[in-house]
Amino acid sequence: MILVHKPGMLASVQDLGREGLRQLGICPGGALDTLALRLANRLVGNPEGAAGIELTMGNAELRFESDTRIALMGDDFGARLDGVPLYAGWSVPVRAGQSLKFGGANATGRAGLRSWLAVAGGIDVPPVMGSRSTDLKAGFGGLGGRALKKGDRLPLGASPLTEAQRARRAFGVHGPDPWRDEGADAPVALACDDGARVLRVMAGPEAHQFAAASRAAFHAAAWRITPQSNRMGSRLEGPALQRTATGDMLSAGVVPGTVQVPPSGQPIILMGDAQTTGGYPRIAVVIRADLWKLAQAPLGGLLRLVEVDAAAALTAWQAQQRYLASVDQGLAAMGWPVG
Repeated sequence: MILVHKPGMLASVQDLGREGLRQLGICPGGALDTLALRLANRLVGNPEGAAGIELTMGNAELRFESDTRIALMGDDFGARLDGVPLYAGWSVPVRAGQSLKFGGANATGRAGLRSWLAVAGGIDVPPVMGSRSTDLKAGFGGLGGRALKKGDRLPLGASPLTEAQRARRAFGVHGPDPWRDEGADAPVALACDDGARVLRVMAGPEAHQFAAASRAAFHAAAWRITPQSNRMGSRLEGPALQRTATGDMLSAGVVPGTVQVPPSGQPIILMGDAQTTGGYPRIAVVIRADLWKLAQAPLGGLLRLVEVDAAAALTAWQAQQRYLASVDQGLAAMGWPVG
């Protein structure tokens, strides 16, 4: 059992989300950074889709009421377990009575937005439509369909770890850095001299409806992530994009990563809790391999949206899967449960 002493700005139970329900108008939801949750779950011996806790901007405190094992991925916000630093990418044993405290944004001198905590056995709230994720808009899943609050108690599921594995000394993996420059030979650098962070995108179905100058500005500008962003979408601020087509659009399907442009000309990148259809033109879509990076991009941070083709998107996705496979191989070699 985990006792929530302090939930911070927004904490919720999330797994990998609800797939296959778009025809019912149900968004996938789930952890906004699925890569972080997959890695954290591996480090505590869980199946990769086990439910964990997504924390926003730190300032949280959790107390463990039973011996277990935890791992943190994403931004650590100066996390400390009974005063001892807990870094992202590490798996550590926890004793009953210990507390995990998170500092606020910029607590480590590096701006961040979210972190994901996995616990051996996973958070054992009742599944709804095949997922334990919290749908904050519709009010179901997770713990009562809402954000966590002070005094909440979260039950833990059965863990595949033995008592010895649960108590094993700390170990970790080298997690991916979302903004590491891939090097001079890489097709796209992931960080720019002006501090803007690069997301790779493919052209959207309505990209041709925008003026050439607007399409150029879309890829050249450093877009600022506004404070109005949330789990539904990241709202960007920059040059107003001009649509040349006239008339209203029929609503069409959208997915996380879709970049819509409302009449204001300021793009919105849809996230996991976004609606399943939309009527704004879709100028681009963030490639699947990069969408997790947006979940960690800080409010007020700068983004540059660089266009790539389908072959580059597939190559990036395959590279991410190879990375996960290498983690599995390393864990299996040390006798750790995988899968």
